[in-house]
Amino acid sequence: MDPLLDISDEVRTALDEHRPVVALESSLIVNGPAYPANTELGLEIEKAVRDRGAVPATIGIVDGRFVVGMDADLIERFASSKGVPKVSARDLGPVLAGGGLGATTVAGTVVPAARAGIGVFSTAGIGGVHRRAQETFDVSADLQQFTRSRVAVVCAGSKSILDLGLTAEYLETAGVPVLGYQTSTLPAFYVRESHVPVSRVDDLAVAARATWLHWEVNGDRSVLLTAPIDEQDALDGDEIEDAISAALAEADAAGVRGNAISPFLMRALTEVTAGRSAAATRAVLLSTARVAGEFAVALAATREER
Repeated sequence: MDPLLDISDEVRTALDEHRPVVALESSLIVNGPAYPANTELGLEIEKAVRDRGAVPATIGIVDGRFVVGMDADLIERFASSKGVPKVSARDLGPVLAGGGLGATTVAGTVVPAARAGIGVFSTAGIGGVHRRAQETFDVSADLQQFTRSRVAVVCAGSKSILDLGLTAEYLETAGVPVLGYQTSTLPAFYVRESHVPVSRVDDLAVAARATWLHWEVNGDRSVLLTAPIDEQDALDGDEIEDAISAALAEADAAGVRGNAISPFLMRALTEVTAGRSAAATRAVLLSTARVAGEFAVALAATREER
């Protein structure tokens, strides 16, 4: 028994029986839509995983322990509580020591997921190398954590406000493979395509075999399985890029620098898309959860064959 893990009975049974489980972050609950819509979204994402044959395990910190597999009441508590801190990898020790609630981000979730033995994690989009990182050194902790945690991360690439090319270069240098499920380019969150090539796989069984083999030959690090947002929910890439370019010019004129640039760009996108970005974010959370559920089933089946 791991004293830092509070694993729900459902998740523990599934893990013991080698059935598919998908880890989910809790930061999207506390930083998503306003209450009670955030509760509904958290439960909807779990349902999307269940509908594809896997067990969802929403992860957070409660009173000095990782909760792996929240029930509906705990999701409601996270959604309705004020001031719950976001917890990335560097914050885990202090928040665990301090007690109370902590909402884990991508980097903060893959750590307990791997510790619990969960092989698949689902999120809308990972962090990455920020635009102008050559000046700011602003690189998400997600990328470094992927070199330390043996988890397959299902996502829709990185957010469009990031530098996708530099993000891909970082992952290549770190030895983290990036697979594109039914796509030949890295998705950009709510934009389906980019200029960045990835290794295409059209069959999740093939992706599962590739993941197991990577872990076997290259150790405990993550594999990224990127899946584009559904076409009917996607935003136009040219429109988004034009908005980002204009916002960067505005940021320069206003003297916005460093880590203040990303929130500035996100606000600009929300204004330009007249709220369509929020609807697309919800859609991509659900679409990646569905793919993650299917992939977890394929990964469990591949494990049985080995």
